[in-house]
Amino acid sequence: MTTVGEDDVGYEHVGYDHVGYDDEETHMTGRGTNAAVGRPGPEFIDDLLALALRFASSGGDVARRMLAEFDTSGLDSRSKTSATDPVTVIDTSVEQHLRGEIESSRPGDRVLGEEGGEESGSADAPGGRGGVRWIVDPVDGTVNLLYCIPFTAVSVAAEVDGVVVAGAVHNIVTRETWSAGLGRGATLREADGTSRALRTSACVDLSLSLVGTGFSYDAGIRAEQGRVVAGLLPRVRDIRRCGSAALDLCMVAGGRLDAYYERGLKPWDYAAGALVAGEAGAMVTVSDDPAVPTTAASPGVAEDFLGALDHLSAGVNS
Repeated sequence: MTTVGEDDVGYEHVGYDHVGYDDEETHMTGRGTNAAVGRPGPEFIDDLLALALRFASSGGDVARRMLAEFDTSGLDSRSKTSATDPVTVIDTSVEQHLRGEIESSRPGDRVLGEEGGEESGSADAPGGRGGVRWIVDPVDGTVNLLYCIPFTAVSVAAEVDGVVVAGAVHNIVTRETWSAGLGRGATLREADGTSRALRTSACVDLSLSLVGTGFSYDAGIRAEQGRVVAGLLPRVRDIRRCGSAALDLCMVAGGRLDAYYERGLKPWDYAAGALVAGEAGAMVTVSDDPAVPTTAASPGVAEDFLGALDHLSAGVNS
C-alpha cells in the first residue's frame, strides 16, 4: 500500500491498489496509474466524468419512474446467484437504458454490466473508442429497493486501458450523487444541486471508528464473515451493514464511515465507489479474489484496521 505523496507528474498517491488482476498493466495505485499504462489527459477525464454523472443520474430517473408505476410486489423479482440474491425488472431496464445512452454518446465503447455481462465495442465503429470500457451496476442494493430501504444506487465508471478514471454513484432515493475523476478529486452533489468536495474522516483511533461491511449470498461464506465481524466488533466503535458496496465506499469518502471491507465484490460493485473513496483520500484496495476483501479506510486508521482484518481473517481460514 502506498503512502500519501506526489509523483513526478503531480498526481497524488492515496493508496489505490488492485488485487487479483492477471495483467500487471491493470494495477492501479493512488491517483496515478501504472507507468506501463500511461495517463489520459485531464480534459479527457473530465469529459468521461461528465458522461458518468449524466448516465448515473438518468439511470436513477428511469428507476424512480418505474418505482412510481409499481409497488414493490410488482417488481417481478427473480433470483440471480441464489434464492436470497434477487434481480428485478428495474435492474434490467436501467441497465438497458445505460447501454443505450453509452452507445448513443460514445459508439464503440465496451460495456460491462452486472445483468448483461460484457458487450464488446469496436474501435473501428463510427466514432469508436475501443480503449474505454464502461462498468455499470444498474441497481446496487436491489434487496434494499425491494424492501423500500433508501440505500440503493446506480453506479457508472469509465475505465481506460484497465484503469478506472471516472465514476459516479447516484442514490436512487435521496438523489445524492458522488463522483470522481482520476487526479481530479471527489465531489458530492446534493439533491438540490449544491456540491462540495469530499474528504475522509480525521479519525485516528480504531476503537472510535465506524466500520461498514457486507455479506455474501452464500451461506457458508456468510458464516466465515460472521466470525470475522464478531472478532472485529470489540475493536471498533460499531459496525454498519447498509447493503450497497458502491454507497458504502462513498460513505468512506465523505466521512460517514471511517472504514469499509467486503469479500466477493465484482467490478461493477466497486469501480466507481472505489475511485470516489480514493480521490477523497482513503486508502483503498480493490480485489477480484473472492477470499480477499475490498477495503477502504481513512488514513488515520488504515494501518490498524487492515492489520486487524488480516489477523481475524487468518484465524477464520486456519
